Amino acid sequence: MTQATTHEFKAETKQVLDIVVNSLYKDKEIFVRELISNASDALEKLRRTQLTEKNILDENLALEINLSTDDSAKQLIIQDFGIGMTEEELVTNLGTIAHSGSKEFLEALKSDGEKNDALIGKFGVGFYSVFMVSDSVKVYTRTWKQEGEGFCWDSDGNGGYTIEKADGQRRGTKIVIQLKDEFDEFAKEDRIKDIVKKYSAFVQFPVSLNGEKVNTVDAIWLRSKAEIKDEEYEEFYKFQANDYEGPLMRLHFSADAPLEINSLLFVPKRNMEKMGMFRNENKVALHCRKVLIDAEPKSLFPEWLRFLRGVVDSSDIPLNVSRETMQDSELLRKLGQVLTKRFIKFLNEQAKKEEATYLEFWQEFGALIKEGVATDFTYKDDLAKLLRFQSTGTEEGKLTGLDAYIDRMVSDQKEILFLYGKNRKSIESGPYLEALQARGYEVLLLTEPVDEYVMQSLREFKEKKIISADSDELKLEKLDEEPSGESLDKKAVKKISKWIKDSLKERVSEVETGERLINSPVCVVGEDGMGGASARRIMKMMQGPDDAMPASKVKFQINPRHPIIHGLHKLIEKDETTALLVANQLLDNALASANLLDDPREMIARSYQALEKITSS
Repeated sequence: MTQATTHEFKAETKQVLDIVVNSLYKDKEIFVRELISNASDALEKLRRTQLTEKNILDENLALEINLSTDDSAKQLIIQDFGIGMTEEELVTNLGTIAHSGSKEFLEALKSDGEKNDALIGKFGVGFYSVFMVSDSVKVYTRTWKQEGEGFCWDSDGNGGYTIEKADGQRRGTKIVIQLKDEFDEFAKEDRIKDIVKKYSAFVQFPVSLNGEKVNTVDAIWLRSKAEIKDEEYEEFYKFQANDYEGPLMRLHFSADAPLEINSLLFVPKRNMEKMGMFRNENKVALHCRKVLIDAEPKSLFPEWLRFLRGVVDSSDIPLNVSRETMQDSELLRKLGQVLTKRFIKFLNEQAKKEEATYLEFWQEFGALIKEGVATDFTYKDDLAKLLRFQSTGTEEGKLTGLDAYIDRMVSDQKEILFLYGKNRKSIESGPYLEALQARGYEVLLLTEPVDEYVMQSLREFKEKKIISADSDELKLEKLDEEPSGESLDKKAVKKISKWIKDSLKERVSEVETGERLINSPVCVVGEDGMGGASARRIMKMMQGPDDAMPASKVKFQINPRHPIIHGLHKLIEKDETTALLVANQLLDNALASANLLDDPREMIARSYQALEKITSS
């Protein structure tokens, strides 16, 4: 060996080391799983490289992982014949934050420290777990390139490491772990064998311990469903998805036409994206006859299915295809279409047969289904069946779908109606439901800001138009029975309507009576040039918090039977200044009920003026 060069760990890498070694892992044995997982990744990378490169060192070396224990020397050695590393890659992979993902890991740890075991594999910092149990670690490695050299990386995990040349190295990586006295159990063959069987049974390469193969290397997705136990599915999922708990759902699907497909797809129990940790990345590995083509194909599934985990195996994929070619392949698109349609069908089946499980799925991943409805024209109609909302037709806390909504519609209801509000209570206390409920119409209650955008994107379902109940598009026939209360006569209605329009001409485009109001005095039903109140709310949602919306006028409806409108009619003659305050306040209240009051400061100022008049009179 030549003279070693000394390096310092980067600051955040030191932080990760300290957390991993001193406080993160409950079970120290996890380090074996992490190092085998890294070795498996190195072998997968080499296998992909073999598809495009010819001049590979030690071409005939088997793609396998070998472990050896030495109880007397308190050593554990883990070796793979994978991609190997150059000197630069050693520094990048084992000592530098940019590659290890340390920064993101530390942020995630702050957000969700209770799920530490799940975080490790997601950020590629598992290698550092070896320092929990070791006095020192040596990493011998040689790149796959013929012109490469061998190196030895050496560290005790306390601040820095050395790198020096090491002659006679074979392709791949060998990690020699000198164990601390208190962890000498990991130098015992039986202990390591149990750990490998527990965590690494499904590694897709042979794993040998002291010359004996210890993993099953079982392509579970190619076996008959009848042969596989739930426990096997769960263990495979935990390994493949690097999850600490079992899946919420699974779909084991095979087909012969139009493509030969064997797939095993899983839905996790938790949506990490919803927890605010990071954006999900689709991790459904693509195989051909058990040979990995791409561990994370980017174009296999649509973006809104990025929560999926699992394996897809198709013998129709040519083994010698490059990953770059595969990303733009028509075959990949066709494969993705078949699988996406089948998965949507599976979710619909779950919604009917296992409603409680589906609702659990909806609570975690419903936002991604909505994303699909709003952005994916190909699957929009099929995904619409999966949507779930609160409704006036269901009790509080219960959700309903569009199919069930249509089944309950009264005979004269032509449209699917929805209303948006901050919560169910605020919607029910507004003016828009009263006329609809009087006619027996059901209304979907939308409480997430994105919901309106989803409905506007969907537009119709099973030939039923979908519109907001505060939209001017909604036309209501007269009730068979007139609402209670004496109405102003036609002359008085015409007079007060003209006065309000003239007085509030900067804020209203039209003043009218209508069939919407029964118990409330006023409401707004749309906006000029904005596509209605619903469209304005969507625009506001898509803008930044500091972006000002352009001023627009609304159509203002008044209830000529309501005592407040009667009182306003009289007040116009007696005290027009106070009447103007009341009219503005009524409009403000109507805008607030429609979630259209952008800035409440003017309303508050006017309400104080009105209170001052009342209290001083």
